Amino acid sequence: MVGMSEATESETRAVGADPATPHDWRVFLEEYGQWYLRERDGADDLLDEDQAEALDRGERIDLWLGAEPAREEALAAAEERIGLRLPPSLRSFFLATDGWEYLDTWVDGVHPCDRVGWMRDGDDGRSVIEVYASIAGNEEEVSLFRRSVEVAKGEDYWLLDPTDVGPDGEWAAYEFAPKYGNPTKYSDFSALFRSSCSDMEEDGDESENED
Repeated sequence: MVGMSEATESETRAVGADPATPHDWRVFLEEYGQWYLRERDGADDLLDEDQAEALDRGERIDLWLGAEPAREEALAAAEERIGLRLPPSLRSFFLATDGWEYLDTWVDGVHPCDRVGWMRDGDDGRSVIEVYASIAGNEEEVSLFRRSVEVAKGEDYWLLDPTDVGPDGEWAAYEFAPKYGNPTKYSDFSALFRSSCSDMEEDGDESENED
């Protein structure tokens, strides 16, 4: 699982044209949802018969895959719990949808705002920190995990670092796969989310080419 003998500096990936406002997120997620319904195995289980037939005809499906927008009161409660105001892109995301399930297979989904919290406070996160702390050379990763807010989890983690703040108020974001070790750094939550969607689309294109 670990054994971090290689360099531990996080790779940084830049992704442009990221959603910024609640409206941007809604438009982006609606378009992404259409792609998901067309391309992902098993996505037809989300459709009724009429919707499935319309999809087969290449028509647009009127189906929102997200949740209801978070209320400001719920966001305020989440911020009070962690003791910090959430960064702009994550706040805007929650004002479009309070969580999102349909991501790649290594992350179960973005938590609703009432489940966002410190990685160190979750049972799984605490276990990861203990394992990494037991191995010499992982000090940088352990420090990151202890100070990071967890916004998504599955086999991998999505983390935001409130100590690494850009001029726009955004927090640096990380995708961390315990089985590989090195966290991958992004400029903010929007860039991380958009990159995950792009990776899924690329995987889908590769599968089509193999067929």
